[in-house]
Amino acid sequence: MIVAAGLTPAWQRIMIFDRLTLGEVQRARDVAECISGKVTNAAVAARCMGGDVTAILPIGPNVAEITQRELGELGITCDFVPITEPTRTCVTVIEQQAARITELVEDATRISEAELADFAGRLCRSSQNAEIVVFSGSLPRGMPQETYRDLLCECRVPIVADFRGPGLLRVLPLRPLLVKPNRAELQATLGKSFRDDRELLEGMRELCRRGAVWTLVSQGAAPVWLVSEGEVYRFEPPAPETIVNPIGCGDALAGAVAWAVANGCSVPDAVRLGIAAAQDNLRSLLPCRLDPSWVEEHADRIAVIRIA
Repeated sequence: MIVAAGLTPAWQRIMIFDRLTLGEVQRARDVAECISGKVTNAAVAARCMGGDVTAILPIGPNVAEITQRELGELGITCDFVPITEPTRTCVTVIEQQAARITELVEDATRISEAELADFAGRLCRSSQNAEIVVFSGSLPRGMPQETYRDLLCECRVPIVADFRGPGLLRVLPLRPLLVKPNRAELQATLGKSFRDDRELLEGMRELCRRGAVWTLVSQGAAPVWLVSEGEVYRFEPPAPETIVNPIGCGDALAGAVAWAVANGCSVPDAVRLGIAAAQDNLRSLLPCRLDPSWVEEHADRIAVIRIA
């Protein structure tokens, strides 16, 4: 079983325009909605790849019923923490003529101490029967930076950690299997600016020295880097043929990596498949609705270079 957990889900509204002119009344050509946020997207990705997935997340009363139904139809086991505050709504604006996408993001929903304790209990129980835990998403504003460390310290299985900042640094002594900030997030986490690949790799090694088994960094269309204390890999995916909606690519990567590791893949092989999952995500309007056959076929097209 794969456990996908996180504190910051979102209800996603995707609005499609031919073009958008600021300061004027605009009429969307099409609208789609779904439950989203990094934790939910990672759960959907792992499930689409064929995993037995349990999603643990706080859900407000405004979207509880529809979220249960939507994830249930995908075959995801829903272990929701009911909270009193409404789940936030985030809006993706797609301008097709300009090939431009804008994301409007609400702050994460506040969670009470009792709700957090409920979440911790569910995570502890589910992780006892899991092969891997993928923990995703930012820390809700106002919560202590130790929160994620405290939540994950009882997990005795490999952890994929997809978050950043001081909260990530505090989790590193738990020896997570993989941490995956993008380049900008790694710079913000370490308070450093990387002028070249050498400095980027040194920053990645710093996370490994602090406890991460592997550090994975994506940087848009540029190569993806994977580093452990003794190994360095560069992944060079081909340019995507189609881009419909890039939101959720990092989540697709995290969920697919978790699925691959749970099925016995090495981390470098799992990352290769995860990058293909991120490319598949580009082809769909809703995040992380992956085609596993497409992902596995295109993973073979990704160049992998092991650096001495």
